[in-house]
Amino acid sequence: MHFVQVIGQVFLNFLEAVGRFSLFFGGVVSAGVRRPFYFSQTLRQVLEIGFYSLPVVGLTAIFTGAVLALQSYTGFSRFNAESSIAAVVVISITRELGPVLAGLMVAGRVGASMAAEIGTMRVTEQIDALSTLSTSPQQYLVVPRVVAGILTLPCLVFVADIIGVFGGYLVGIHKLGFAPTGYIHNTIQFMETKDVVSGLIKAGVFGGIIALMGCYHGFHSKGGAQGVGIATTNAVVSASILILLSNYFLTELFFAVK
Repeated sequence: MHFVQVIGQVFLNFLEAVGRFSLFFGGVVSAGVRRPFYFSQTLRQVLEIGFYSLPVVGLTAIFTGAVLALQSYTGFSRFNAESSIAAVVVISITRELGPVLAGLMVAGRVGASMAAEIGTMRVTEQIDALSTLSTSPQQYLVVPRVVAGILTLPCLVFVADIIGVFGGYLVGIHKLGFAPTGYIHNTIQFMETKDVVSGLIKAGVFGGIIALMGCYHGFHSKGGAQGVGIATTNAVVSASILILLSNYFLTELFFAVK
C-alpha cells in the first residue's frame, strides 16, 4: 500500500504542477493582449537575451560546424563521399544543431537569470508591491520577457547558422583541402529555404519556452535564498527538457516521412 501511495502522490503532484502552469500560461496570454505594453522592458530583454548571448552562441556554433565537418569527413571518406560534407554541415546546422544548441545555451544563461531575478523579487515581496501599486506583475515582468524571447532567438539562431556554416567552411578549406568555390557551390546547391525557415520557427518556440520556464519557476519560488537556487535549477532543467521534447515534435511536423 505504501508503494501505491507514493505513485498516487507523484501523480497528484504532477497534475498540480500542470494545473499551476496552465493557469500561469493563461494569465500571461491574457496579460499580453491588454494594455499597457511595456516597450522599454521588452527592449531591455531583447538586449539581454540576444546581444549579450551572442558571444556564447557564436562560439558554440563555429566549433560545432568545425567538428561536424571533421566528423563527416572521417565517416564519408570510407564511402568516397567527401563531396557531401558541405551539404551535411549546412543541413545539420540550419535544421537541428543551430536552433537546439542555441536554445540550450540561452536556457543556461538567460533562463537561469530570469528565474533568479524574479525569484529574488518574489522572496523579497517586490512582486507583491507591484500588485499593491495596481501594476500587473505578469504584464510588467513576464510578457516583455516572453515577447523578447520569441522575437530574439530566431535572430540569434540565424546568426548562429551563418557562423556554424562558416566554421565548417574553414575546416573544409584549410584542414581537409576542399576548393573554396566548390565547397560554397555545394553548400548553396543543397540548402533549401525550408531548412532555414524550419530552424527559425523552432527558435521562436524555444525562446518562448525559455522565457516561460524562467518566469514560471521564479514566480513560484519560496523559502529565501535556497528557494531561489532551486527555482533557478528547475528553470534550466525544465527548459532544456522541453526544448528537446518540442524539437522532436516540430521536426515531425516539418519533415515527417510520407
